[in-house]
Amino acid sequence: MPMVDMGWLREHVAVPENETYEELARDLVRVGLEEEEIHTSDVTGPIVVGYVVDATPEPQKNGKVINWCHVDVGEEYNDVDEHGNKVPRGIICGAPNMKAGEKVVVTLPGAVLPGDFKIEPRKTYGHISDGMCASERELGLGDSHDGIILLRDYGFTPEEYEALQPGDDAMHLLHLDEPILEINVTPDRGYAFSYRGIAREFHNSTGAEFTDPVAALEERAPQLEDQNGQAHDIDVIIDDDNPIHGVVGCDRFYARAVHDYKPGSPTPNWMRHRLSRAGMRSLSLPVDVTNYVMLDLGQPMHAYDLDKISGPIVVRRAKAGETLVTLDGKKHDLDPEDLLITDSPNGEQGSRILGIAGVMGGEYGEVTDKTTNILLEAAHFDPITVARSARRHKIPSEASRRFERGVDTQIQPAAAQMAVDLLTKYGDAKASDTPRDVNNVKRGHPIAFKAGEVKRLTSLDLDINKISDILTDIGCSVAGGGNGEFSVTAPSWRPDLTAACDLVEEVARIYGYDRIPVRVPHAPVEGHVGLTDDQLHKRQVADELAEYGLVEVLSYPFVGKADFKNFQIDPEEVEKVSVEIVNPLAGDRPFLRRQVLLTLATAVQRNLHRGLENICCYELGHVYLADPEAPAVPALPGAQRPSDDQLAALDAGLPEQPLHVAAILTGNAEDDGWLGDKRPADWTDAVEAVHRIADRLGAKIVLDQSDGDKAGAQWHPGRVACIMAGDTPVGVVGELHPKVDDALGFPRHSAAFEIDLTALFSTLSNKPVQAKPISTFPPVKQDLAFTVPTSVTAHELTETIRQAVGDVLESIELFDVYTGDQVGDGKKSLAYAVTFRAPDRTLTSQDSEEIRQRIVEKTATLGAQLRA
Repeated sequence: MPMVDMGWLREHVAVPENETYEELARDLVRVGLEEEEIHTSDVTGPIVVGYVVDATPEPQKNGKVINWCHVDVGEEYNDVDEHGNKVPRGIICGAPNMKAGEKVVVTLPGAVLPGDFKIEPRKTYGHISDGMCASERELGLGDSHDGIILLRDYGFTPEEYEALQPGDDAMHLLHLDEPILEINVTPDRGYAFSYRGIAREFHNSTGAEFTDPVAALEERAPQLEDQNGQAHDIDVIIDDDNPIHGVVGCDRFYARAVHDYKPGSPTPNWMRHRLSRAGMRSLSLPVDVTNYVMLDLGQPMHAYDLDKISGPIVVRRAKAGETLVTLDGKKHDLDPEDLLITDSPNGEQGSRILGIAGVMGGEYGEVTDKTTNILLEAAHFDPITVARSARRHKIPSEASRRFERGVDTQIQPAAAQMAVDLLTKYGDAKASDTPRDVNNVKRGHPIAFKAGEVKRLTSLDLDINKISDILTDIGCSVAGGGNGEFSVTAPSWRPDLTAACDLVEEVARIYGYDRIPVRVPHAPVEGHVGLTDDQLHKRQVADELAEYGLVEVLSYPFVGKADFKNFQIDPEEVEKVSVEIVNPLAGDRPFLRRQVLLTLATAVQRNLHRGLENICCYELGHVYLADPEAPAVPALPGAQRPSDDQLAALDAGLPEQPLHVAAILTGNAEDDGWLGDKRPADWTDAVEAVHRIADRLGAKIVLDQSDGDKAGAQWHPGRVACIMAGDTPVGVVGELHPKVDDALGFPRHSAAFEIDLTALFSTLSNKPVQAKPISTFPPVKQDLAFTVPTSVTAHELTETIRQAVGDVLESIELFDVYTGDQVGDGKKSLAYAVTFRAPDRTLTSQDSEEIRQRIVEKTATLGAQLRA
């Protein structure tokens, strides 16, 4: 995001001298430029100017040569000899460019450099080094670490250099003591990626006087009425045979030359400083100038070595199979959508690639330390073309960030003029007056705008003249207005203003969002109010599991072959019915999940790897069930509302996306400390969680163990059950297969469940629960133990008892299951606590005996015998 230096900003707008960066941030926030951070330097002094009195080279055994130097750092900071006299400090320096007679930057003991690097006297190479001569990288000013900073070469004029004295504050000299404001810019306001744009916004916020630098630059730029038939710096051809959405990739290309540039001309100190504070390092004067113009005016530029370029320059789309090595040394396979800047060696038009338009230049044609003639490019490229190329090749640049947000289509001559002015002043270059300007920019269409829309959409009751003044102040051309209707033409730097609603937004933004009246909407009195039934049930599930002690997590819904194999799922089979993503976030997880457990397991696995042991967590999320027979999803047209038939076709092709809940329980379910009991989590805890969910929802479920194979190979045979809601299977609960535990690194006997909530919710009546009258008569409690064949489930026996007792049954609870020698082979004992209570009378002992006898007779049909 852009960095805002107040000194630079003052060149365009009258920022008060006493303005603080906090106040500047508030002023810009008022018009929508949000403060990201006010950066302060993490460098502390003392850091001063030093004069190298002498530098004695001392070769070392390791082959390295160091310099034992005496550096004058001023009366205040110099050392004191045994006679009490001030003498230069002794400093060890290994930089190859250290020599006597130079003025350098010295960090003295007590200084702290970036990375919390503290400067202290230390013995090294047989001497006490009482300070350090610093490089750019050590001070956080740039990446250069080839040598220390020599102030002679740091962009000072001869007069400024001579005025530097030992002991002068280098913190202030190098602007290390100044804060800087970083702001956020929304994608539709690309003009605010420049000081010109930010200055205009400050003017809109505060009313401070704004001077557009472009006006004066345009007056000095060569004005060529007709370029056909007259000489110009180079021919330019725009040949776009593959426009995206019918928009030509380049509608303006301005090229201007400068000659007799003096190679090696240093970048002035003020420019280096500003580039550094903007987060850009100084490279060479021509490159620094193009970067400076981009930051100041918002027009990205590129500089070519004119002697290496063969005209004409051709702006064209890439051809299949073409490649380019960009300035960062990386090779890129080009796409036919990429827009290229090319030249024409040996008369072959557009045969040599110079760079990807608006993104990054190539290695050929770049400016070097031997360049004497320079061609400056200032162009306007299609935002979509630039954005796609930058993302396709993963090379976002400062230029692409501006082009993809929209650059002023009329600023190119002014930007080139600023660059020419700087190169002629600091590089002794001579400017050409015959630029080439291929200008195919279409005129903007006026916007029909009714002033009444401001009040209708924002409730701001503004005078027509006030609305006109605001639109004029942001750069619009406003005509009409007599009957409240305007014809508004947006300025060339605001491509985001295309409709009347955009102008309403601008009026509200400049006038002040905080001045829009606040009105609380009325609550509807008819129709559905509050949560839907499914939303309520979803919250109930989450609340119940959280109350049970599980922790909710969220995971990405992407899975791949590794996840399938971990859960013993055949990848070839499941991929046929899985939704595959065309451009996945991770290449090894290109599918959307069909089970929440697969992605939940990665979260549990991550926590186990980080040393946690007792992990019980759940997730509520959607799964995606592809239908191989579903129709293809249609490609809908852009910039218009699809028809109802098109939307229906789109819905028909989308996968089913039911809501699921899943949980995994590992480690200890109970842990009362070193003196208490510990119990590992097992399938019974998962079953209890499932029953709690059902009870909370009022759902009637049954656990069916009769066909465990249907649950899947990820479950432990014999320790898994299907969850049935009537005849509808809605989930699975049980213990994970030992092979799954091993593959994931889970403890043995880890339990889990997954429920299709969409299916479960569909079985609920959603009717209010009718409270039953509470009987005032005393209950009768009995414990009944039955011996049954092992094939009989507890649920079957429970329902049989319930039928036998009838209306007087108040509760029935299974409290013991026993298998062993005492009950015989193929049998088990099930013990129940049963409570009887009649609503209209006290049950007698005869009633109890009759009920007991009915239970015995009814359960006998299952082969059950009541134990004594």
